[in-house]
Amino acid sequence: MRKMLAAVVSRVLSGVATQKPASRVLVASCNYSKQATFEIKKCDLYRLEEGPPVTAELTREDGLKYYRVMQTVRRMELKADQLYKQKFIRGFCHLCDGQEGCCVGLEAGIRHTDHVITSYRAHGICIARGLSVRAVLAELTGRRGGCAKGKGGSMHMYAKNFYGGNGIVGAQGQLFEAYNMAALWKLPCVFICENNRYGMGTAVERAAASTDYYKRGNFIPGLRVDGMDVLCVREATKFAADYCRSGKGPILMELQTYRYHGHSMSDPGVSYRSREEIQDVRSKSDPIMLLKDKMVNSQLASVEELKEIDSEVKKEIEDAAQFAITDPEPPLDELGHHIYSSSLPFEVRGANQWIKFKSIS
Repeated sequence: MRKMLAAVVSRVLSGVATQKPASRVLVASCNYSKQATFEIKKCDLYRLEEGPPVTAELTREDGLKYYRVMQTVRRMELKADQLYKQKFIRGFCHLCDGQEGCCVGLEAGIRHTDHVITSYRAHGICIARGLSVRAVLAELTGRRGGCAKGKGGSMHMYAKNFYGGNGIVGAQGQLFEAYNMAALWKLPCVFICENNRYGMGTAVERAAASTDYYKRGNFIPGLRVDGMDVLCVREATKFAADYCRSGKGPILMELQTYRYHGHSMSDPGVSYRSREEIQDVRSKSDPIMLLKDKMVNSQLASVEELKEIDSEVKKEIEDAAQFAITDPEPPLDELGHHIYSSSLPFEVRGANQWIKFKSIS
């Protein structure tokens, strides 16, 4: 009797020892679809005979990747809000939560070797281009581990084939052309306007005689795209990139999107629009919610699997935030470093005329 009991206990314990985590068992046991096709909103066209497709294919692999990056951007921006209010982040800080479909869709529609330049509100593009959350948050807090060594802040972030983050409104267009000519790239250009319905605190209808921004290129063809749908942005970007690569010239894309925060952290964002308006967009057009619904309803993923991704992202953000507030600040003697790419060191006088800093290439 004792031997039989021992054998039963042994089998039970053996089963427990080899048992997989519940979430992994769930993923393995689900019969997921490998891909699905979705209808997407037709783009408005200007000086174009045809536009992007009105259907988009999404693989399970791509869907999970888009979802993870979009959640990373969303939670990172909410953490940046918290760090700003705790005064770990100083100065200008422009958050892009609500516009995740734009940055992720744009990156999904181009090659990683393509060159990208943008204005401020660039945190999401940094993540989509491949920067780590640590590098972005540490840059926001002015630490050595930031993507610009802690000297750029919210509006001046850089990565491979990504040239900022620029603080002057519209400056990225002229800077890109300067880079283009200097490097003899002679690259075709896709000009992108993210229309989040407000210019700082002014509604576009009050500020412009015509809100058809995709037509503002005059002789340059244009597209108006649903920027809240990552698949719509991806397909439009692929179309625009192919158009330029084929030698037809530049093209302008207007992405209709929405930001949940104010223009910057100094703007509460509710003096020129109502809380009800913001909540209405969240409940009907949130880009993460739209992707999640598509994936769950088409059996590309389960709710439980996406929740697991949420938990992993949350941990990543918390770890990055801890790094961003404990990493050392750059020393004062590095203040003038990296001003020029190739020149002899020179002295820079600070606010105190008796203190000088060396500029080193």
